[in-house]
Amino acid sequence: MPRSPQEIFERYVYAGAMTRNADAVAESFTEDGVLEAPLMPPGASFPRRLVGRDEIRTALAAYYARQARDDRVPNLEKSGYVLHTTSDPDVFIAEIDTVFDGDGDADDTAVSLVQIFRVREDRIARLRDYFAPGLMS
Repeated sequence: MPRSPQEIFERYVYAGAMTRNADAVAESFTEDGVLEAPLMPPGASFPRRLVGRDEIRTALAAYYARQARDDRVPNLEKSGYVLHTTSDPDVFIAEIDTVFDGDGDADDTAVSLVQIFRVREDRIARLRDYFAPGLMS
């Protein structure tokens, strides 16, 4: 039975945002999958475009290693998302509002983004991730 958009999305989020497991993120993509962050400027710390499972794995492992000191984890009770299906059964859109708890007196940090997923055989064939580039530095 094919995976639902919800299952594909939750698997991807758990592998990336929750556990920062580059191997698991890469395995959620097709062998020729594409991960794009079109709003990222050239030379940014987060890759703008990755093609293929191996490149996704390698680049995200390096990115997660650079971010190791950032121990922020999304507050799941304050965060949320809405999935939108489309007329194309292989495409769905995620609207995401992620909240990170503030440190002591600091306010919570809210991050809003949109992701467009194109899937093939229960894996992500293309993911376009739209977020404010300053959030990934």
